[in-house]
Amino acid sequence: MARKSRKETIPVMIPETENTCRAAVYVRLSVEDTHTHTVSIETQQLIIAAFLESNPEISVYDTYIDNGVSGRTFQRPAFQRMLNDIEDGKVNCVIVKDLSRLGRNSIDTGYYIEQYFRIRNIRFIAVTENYDTSAPDDSSNGILIPLRNMINEAYAIDISRKIKAQQRQAMKDGKYVGGRTPYGYIKAPDDCHQLIVDPAASVVVQKIFQWASEGAGLNTIVLRLNKEGCITPSYYKQTQGTITHENLMGNGKWQTRTVNKILHSPVYTGDLVQGRSKIIDHKQVPAAEDEWTTVCGTHEAIISHELYDRVQQILNNTAEIHKNRTVNSYTSNLLKGKIFCSHCGGSLHRQRGKRVKTEPEYRYHCITRTRIGKEFCPESKSIREDKLLAVLADMLEQELDTTLGTYSLSLIEDSRQLAERTEIQNKITSRRQEIERLRGLVKGLYENFVQDILTMDEYFDYKQKYEAKIEQLSEEVIQLDNGLKTIEKQIEQYRNLKQDAKSIKEDRELTAALIDRLIDRVELSPDNQITVKYKFRSEFQNCEEVLNRCRNM
Repeated sequence: MARKSRKETIPVMIPETENTCRAAVYVRLSVEDTHTHTVSIETQQLIIAAFLESNPEISVYDTYIDNGVSGRTFQRPAFQRMLNDIEDGKVNCVIVKDLSRLGRNSIDTGYYIEQYFRIRNIRFIAVTENYDTSAPDDSSNGILIPLRNMINEAYAIDISRKIKAQQRQAMKDGKYVGGRTPYGYIKAPDDCHQLIVDPAASVVVQKIFQWASEGAGLNTIVLRLNKEGCITPSYYKQTQGTITHENLMGNGKWQTRTVNKILHSPVYTGDLVQGRSKIIDHKQVPAAEDEWTTVCGTHEAIISHELYDRVQQILNNTAEIHKNRTVNSYTSNLLKGKIFCSHCGGSLHRQRGKRVKTEPEYRYHCITRTRIGKEFCPESKSIREDKLLAVLADMLEQELDTTLGTYSLSLIEDSRQLAERTEIQNKITSRRQEIERLRGLVKGLYENFVQDILTMDEYFDYKQKYEAKIEQLSEEVIQLDNGLKTIEKQIEQYRNLKQDAKSIKEDRELTAALIDRLIDRVELSPDNQITVKYKFRSEFQNCEEVLNRCRNM
């Protein structure tokens, strides 16, 4: 049979309908599922990929993966991102391996399937259960779906109870159930629930307890550890491969809270005290002391019970002395978390000085020399808080005047704003029209493929090209839409800054809210030179970069 002319096979543009599938592939793996290969992330993706191969009319917008998140809650990062894309109209189909991957909470799962997806015309597909909301109505679905959801929820509750029961029993048996071991111990090679002494780190622990028993305070112990070059627990565990994420690393210097935690831990006497916290409403909260599980003599001790008890007595006496002192409340620290030493990068300490006839005087100074070591930062002067705030007010006033003057022309001219908005909106409209045209071509391709007008290779070749162009145009639409939002953000920012500048000029008083809104970071040098990193100038520059990209598109 002679092949038809290619001129007759050019796909005809067909307007997009609700049946055009822009699918969200949702994959979830919870902690209790990690031992089951049949629900692994890779297995779920392979099953869905095989389904998509037999349904080429469905194009995948994105894949959303929640790894290690329980199905009993829907506050999952990837799931919430998928809902945002649904609300933005980017997705009109959701595909999962089975109903349990969507969730194991029967009420909420039923809500999403029966109400949320249906109201928004979202096609929902559970592959292995042959469930598809676009298929002709099946009278049994009304019974089967709620039943399956209840079974999934019951399974999740049962698994959760079993895991908790196993953990409680393991604690009672004296087995260590934590993920990372306490500093000074490692897990036995043949038993992950057995602690054994780490020869290197245990020496540091012994020093800490010995110094404390001799009356050394937390600051003194910290200074000695840093001076001797002892590696902090987080950096030491990084060398052992048990900590890899940078957010858990700290600054590499010993802190008083780290030493205090070690000194209060009975694990170093060979006893295990576990269950100090519990999960309530998906939040970790402290457990009452009568809920703790204590088992003595579970592992080799690093220090004796006598030494531990002696240190606890010293710590308790010190705490009692501080508790009984009369301390007047401090005023609010307006620069908390924002003022640093320009030399060592450490946070500046706010100290209150006593005065007999006048109000207390507050000063900022660097404590690196006294907490870490004199060699880490040169001797610096302190600066009075009221003087520093006055200088910051002058610097803010000058910087605001400069910034407002620089950006005023482009932000206060209504005609210029209108022209910019119109140009961006025209670009969005033209790209959306082109997306509609290309989607029609994709639909026409499938019809030609079904009618054997196009070969499979030709079909996938054209489809890939069209979808790549659609993806590019969709990304441009998002960028242009951000450009419109940026214009509104710039105008609002300009008005707020104008009001802030007026407030500073009239009142000469800085508030915590004002500082947080305008200042990102303040640095003080050893000779009291002040450097300020402002938030608002960078925000204007970022907005201008977004608009320049829109102008060049």
